Amino acid sequence: MGAAKKGLAALVTEWDDGPHAKLDTQQIVDQLEKASLSSGAVAQNAGNTDTAMASAVTKVEATYQVPFLAHATMEPMNCTVHVRKDGCEIWVGNQVIPRAQATAARTTGLPLDKVMVHNHLLGGGFGRRLEIDGVTRAVQIAMQVEGPVKVVWTREEDIQHDMYRPTFFDRLSAGLDGNGAPVAWNHRFAGSSVIARWGPPFFKDGLDADTTEGAIDLVYALPNMHVEYVRVEPPGIPTAFWRSVGPSHNVFVVESFMDELATAAKQDPVAYRRALLDKTPRAKAVLELAAEKAGWGKPLPKGVGRGVSVQHAFATYMAQVAEVEVAKDGAVRVRRVVCAVDCGTVVNPNTVQAQIQSGIIFGLTAALRGEITLKDGRVNRGLHREKRRGAGRNGRDRNLSGRTGADQCDLRGDRQTHSQASRGESSCPHVKWPSQR
Repeated sequence: MGAAKKGLAALVTEWDDGPHAKLDTQQIVDQLEKASLSSGAVAQNAGNTDTAMASAVTKVEATYQVPFLAHATMEPMNCTVHVRKDGCEIWVGNQVIPRAQATAARTTGLPLDKVMVHNHLLGGGFGRRLEIDGVTRAVQIAMQVEGPVKVVWTREEDIQHDMYRPTFFDRLSAGLDGNGAPVAWNHRFAGSSVIARWGPPFFKDGLDADTTEGAIDLVYALPNMHVEYVRVEPPGIPTAFWRSVGPSHNVFVVESFMDELATAAKQDPVAYRRALLDKTPRAKAVLELAAEKAGWGKPLPKGVGRGVSVQHAFATYMAQVAEVEVAKDGAVRVRRVVCAVDCGTVVNPNTVQAQIQSGIIFGLTAALRGEITLKDGRVNRGLHREKRRGAGRNGRDRNLSGRTGADQCDLRGDRQTHSQASRGESSCPHVKWPSQR
């Protein structure tokens, strides 16, 4: 690896910057913001939001933009390939082995049955190893060499050439009655559809279940609700599944706007949500449990506050309370996260707790350090904002937010009436962030 890196550094390469040589983050954001002004595919419609908005006592509007995010898998992306005249062998950790086998066959021109894939442990996938671009490139390189070749992406290369969690622009509006309760809810968002590329048959009528999950079928009592999605693919930027997929964006936006409504109604965020959860008792139960365990309402030191979120995604009900400290210089530190989860039948509580905690830590790391930005057609900032040498490209600043994770995780499981639900992704969306608001 060391010798290969020295050889690469010694190369004098003239790159063709291509058609997107001047692309930057703001151009993509502007494109999405403009698209969000146009009608999109209707993901959900209930009641009549136009009529309800017209009679609302208070109207609230907000926009949000969430950034590209890299996967930064624990084990660096790598693939070993041996191409011979009569066959091809591949050693890789991948979640879609038939696709890996197929791309090797296409690239080499060999019959499919002459390609053998030895699958290994993923080393942390988070959606990145649902892709086969690395396998394709490794096969292309191996075709130039006699003997097996191991291709390893350095952390810099991995961050700069990932297939990112999509960036989105969201536009929301709501109408409140005289008591502050929402009588109308409008939500339109623009961004990439990973499903449209990865599984085209599942993208129908401008919609897919992944992109809209967490934005529709909300746990709250919203008598008039309208949600639209506008598909916009960023120029030259491949997007991919990322831990907690669609809800990684939608839950944060929905819960942030719910806080806006509570503020406009001059009500406590927990009490405001609780009043809207009578028809979803499981959601109400996790909210009350999380608030209780977090000491919601109890005094906090100066500069410290609490935030709350509720979701139903991946068939799991969950609530989290974050205790956050803001220093005089504006630095943010998450002191504690309390999570209550109802994921149905629990067989091994320790495993569930580990998955929930890791999801929170993964989400916090992305929220505090993960924004990917572009300048002059290249990734120029990723995984932190510090401007010291090497920061932002090699993940040196990623510093997984260990002690700012889930200090307390309370599990609720019903062995009699509720089936098992997702654990590994459901805790991540609560702690995502918009880069602008």
